[in-house]
Amino acid sequence: MNAGEWGRKHVASEDLQIEILRRLADSPEVSQRELARQTGVSLGKLNYVLRALIDKGWVKIGNFSRNPDKLAYAYLLTPRGIEAKARLTRQFLARKMQEYDRLRAEIARLQAEVEGQQREPGDSR
Repeated sequence: MNAGEWGRKHVASEDLQIEILRRLADSPEVSQRELARQTGVSLGKLNYVLRALIDKGWVKIGNFSRNPDKLAYAYLLTPRGIEAKARLTRQFLARKMQEYDRLRAEIARLQAEVEGQQREPGDSR
């Protein structure tokens, strides 16, 4: 894997971590199956990333009872997890703003190119 591929995978992994942290902050009682569906990843991948977040100390698991017959889990952000979520969100926002600026510049360049082609001499349009 070259540096560019590693970088893209690392960014994708961070984006998924942010998404999971945000969803857990909003709904700590969400099931892994539902969280996988919401984030568009397999249950296995979700479990892997969730375990990594737990190992980092960003998420902890608590038991609670949805009904008297069944125990369920709550995934709670730790103080370190809340800090990590804020830091990752700032980085995500900065990266998306850079992407937006590059995209706007590319759109402007393409629009100028199209307009230039429409004004070429001999154009019968």
